[in-house]
Amino acid sequence: MRLDKPIGTWLLFWPCGWSIALAAEAGTFPDLKMLLLFGTGALVMRGAGCTINDMWDKDIDGKVERTKSRPLVKGSISMNDAWVFLAVQLSVALTILLQLNWYSVILGASSLGLVVVYPLMKRVTYWPQLILGMTFNWGALLGWSAIHSSCNWNICLPLYTAGICWTIIYDTIYAHQDKADDLLLGIKSTAIKFGDKTKLWLSLFSCGMISSLLTTGIMSNQTWPYYLSVALVTSHLYQQLRTLDINNPNDCGSKFVSNKNVGLILFLGIVFSTLLKPKEIVNNIEFLPKLSS
Repeated sequence: MRLDKPIGTWLLFWPCGWSIALAAEAGTFPDLKMLLLFGTGALVMRGAGCTINDMWDKDIDGKVERTKSRPLVKGSISMNDAWVFLAVQLSVALTILLQLNWYSVILGASSLGLVVVYPLMKRVTYWPQLILGMTFNWGALLGWSAIHSSCNWNICLPLYTAGICWTIIYDTIYAHQDKADDLLLGIKSTAIKFGDKTKLWLSLFSCGMISSLLTTGIMSNQTWPYYLSVALVTSHLYQQLRTLDINNPNDCGSKFVSNKNVGLILFLGIVFSTLLKPKEIVNNIEFLPKLSS
């Protein structure tokens, strides 16, 4: 489950948190119960994803320096143990999902295919980070639907797109840690695809992320704290890429972990932006001037 490395859980949770915060009524805080529910779900599903990944990659992990000590590789647990553990995690995740409305249950369950096939993608395409982005950011759709029993696609799709671009950025940086081993093993990634042009490619995806976030803000009538947070995210991405050394695994690792701050900055921007929105008229009651008798 990589409980000792919570960054994956944070990166899975933040798109959920963004969406839940965007779905809050004007002048209110986001639903705390939903945040806790999705936080727990992110922890469990990230663990399930790691388990599936280790099961698919058992033979590969033993040949990569960073992953050769994983339990299945070392033989400290059996494949049957892994299947049982995976079943337990997915059962817990299903229990959490069933706390939501049926629209969200169906929407959430539909992401399971992406969770299962993602580990295979690095064997067949140089764009596994795209599939990871589609998987990790499903919460950008699910968070809104958990609140409203439907998706406002004008808001959710740009948010989902921004999340996908973000994932391609941070996971390409992450993949540069293993590129030497990956090249020897025939494993594909955007790190290998982009090569020495990584900063250029990631600059383009940064532009895609920011433009999508601006679209989300416009479509959801955000106030100035949201746009301030987008400006801070832009600054973070710029500094991250400006100082990135793709040939230094330690630098790539620290840059990857720093992306949890991107998620937090944007979340706080959405929360304070929503609090500053004027409250909407309740129950469609219009307050009209009294007529004199």
